[in-house]
Amino acid sequence: MSEAFKQDLKGNKGPVPGGPFLMQLLFKEPPAMPDQAVMTAVLEKHVGAVNCYSRDDKMAGFEVLEYMAEFKEGKAPVQLMVMACNEFTGKGIDAFVKSQMWDCPDRERVLAECRWQVVAVDMLAAALDAHARASLDMDFLAALTELYPACEAFYFQNCGKLLLAQEARDCPIEGLDRFIRFGVNARFFNVEGTGDMVVDTVGMSTLYLPDLQYHFHDMDPNWVVNHAYNVASYILENDCPIQSGETVDGVENGTISRNVQWKCQLEESLIQPPRPVLDVHMGQFAAGGR
Repeated sequence: MSEAFKQDLKGNKGPVPGGPFLMQLLFKEPPAMPDQAVMTAVLEKHVGAVNCYSRDDKMAGFEVLEYMAEFKEGKAPVQLMVMACNEFTGKGIDAFVKSQMWDCPDRERVLAECRWQVVAVDMLAAALDAHARASLDMDFLAALTELYPACEAFYFQNCGKLLLAQEARDCPIEGLDRFIRFGVNARFFNVEGTGDMVVDTVGMSTLYLPDLQYHFHDMDPNWVVNHAYNVASYILENDCPIQSGETVDGVENGTISRNVQWKCQLEESLIQPPRPVLDVHMGQFAAGGR
């Protein structure tokens, strides 16, 4: 990752880059927390050796012994925490957030029927490299689907994505692309009165990687969303090889093609939350000034 992008992240007033990866498991009825032995066995199946350092009626905390966070003062295992069930009020999920939950067409029903939640979060994981953290968080997700079979849906707070739990249980995706599927949200907006559109991503900054932004007209937005997910995957897989001013393959007749080159430029996001993004200039389809 470029030092320029790291500095832009530090100075930005949006979501905290590298902040905790927070998952809200949603339920129709309040679930009991599994006992310590069961939680330990399931977590070790998915993330490797763990040590339960805390277990009470409010929270269960586990050190993941194969994932070490390194600091100037020394090393410490990354921690995974699972909170006891509490009431889900939908706080923070407003009309704007709901409008971008494209992956859950049934979102209104899910959010209305699920009145209980279990919050799960990683701690100290910002010290891991992007590949290790993405893998750990998705293995943690897999463990949670097994520990809580009554879970109806997952809300990923970092990116505003809502997905039915069955999608996480049945997900055929492997490797780092799991994080793109669950931890990154490609959003779509119409710019009122102009005919212009914006597609952007949210969630990459959790891994200290840049989100993407497209401001355009006269192209099927589904093509652009597909392009955004593909470029996000490429960025994660290769530790952000695209520098400001370089190009990526564009879209021709709905297909990503080397015949079309789109220039990327590090800019401030057009749409909240405020954050640095790689803005993709779509050539003849680009809108707005750069």
